[in-house]
Amino acid sequence: MNKHNFGAGPGILPQPVFQQAAAAVKDFNGKGLSLLEISHRSADFEAVMDEARDLVKRIFKLNEGYQVLFLQGGASMQFCMVPFNLLPVGGKAAYINTGAWSKGAIKEAKMMGNAEVIASSEDKNFNYIPKGFSVPKDAAYLHYTTNNTIFGTEFHEIPQSPVPLVADMSSDIFSREIDANQFSLIYAGAQKNLGPAGATLVILREDLLGKTERQIPTMLDYQTHIKGGSMFNTPPVFAIYVCMLTLRWIEEQGGLSAVEGVNKAKAARLYQAIDDNPLFEGTAAREDRSRMNVTFVATNPDHEKRFDAFAAERGIVGLKGHRSVGGFRASIYNALPLSSVDYLCQLMEEFATVHA
Repeated sequence: MNKHNFGAGPGILPQPVFQQAAAAVKDFNGKGLSLLEISHRSADFEAVMDEARDLVKRIFKLNEGYQVLFLQGGASMQFCMVPFNLLPVGGKAAYINTGAWSKGAIKEAKMMGNAEVIASSEDKNFNYIPKGFSVPKDAAYLHYTTNNTIFGTEFHEIPQSPVPLVADMSSDIFSREIDANQFSLIYAGAQKNLGPAGATLVILREDLLGKTERQIPTMLDYQTHIKGGSMFNTPPVFAIYVCMLTLRWIEEQGGLSAVEGVNKAKAARLYQAIDDNPLFEGTAAREDRSRMNVTFVATNPDHEKRFDAFAAERGIVGLKGHRSVGGFRASIYNALPLSSVDYLCQLMEEFATVHA
């Protein structure tokens, strides 16, 4: 049976990427060695790192002055690296709280100094995106999470900010066209749209660094990794290679505009199926619905386990919602084909015919 992977992460990746990565594990570049055993200091891997960085810059059309890093520790490590490197001693930073990952970032920042929460959607279990907030002009930066994997909400517009803008884009990076040059720092765990778990992408303006007047642990200092070319210590070789292959695939699709078009079509199809089906309802405010993580529940709680089993028996994987929301979560990342979304919609219709 063919599987349709709606898992939230590690998420689905393009089939050509799987095939190329599998071949490299056996024999990388015809060297007679596996990708898993080549030296990260070899010319072959340095070429991989260089191409991965160049692809990020090209796809995002980054201006001069940006550095691209491939690090480890996931987005969770960035929760503390950002304030360590950008929040001056005695200064403050502004944060928008839209869910679990925002809360994690806020918690770490508060250990460094004043992390002011200027807007939050916690009052309604994070089912909407806050609006109408003002950003303090004396903040070192404004931090927000672009897409909320658990709660199924997404910022569809970049917040206007008079201070440097920092974004956790872990679950929607490279899913749509954005002006990346509006951001001072972007970070993302790779395991949604970019690659396997183990690599973390960081894009930052180098001119922001070295101004906090605090000692920064060596491994948490962005300048360490800039000087080391993302290889101060042994990098996650396999994960970065797969990221490079995925970035190639994005370019081959026609870049972010083409990828965004497909993602819009998938999201529109699935949300319409939910809205038209009396047995299901969405959990996120309509104007703030995520194009990556579609959250919904059964209108009759008795149907939740039944539909979960119904879908699983027919090849649907990863549909169960997070425990803090319940119900279902269909993650429709870049590599998930429209045909999988159509198949899920068909199953929902079939289920409604039987249980209506």
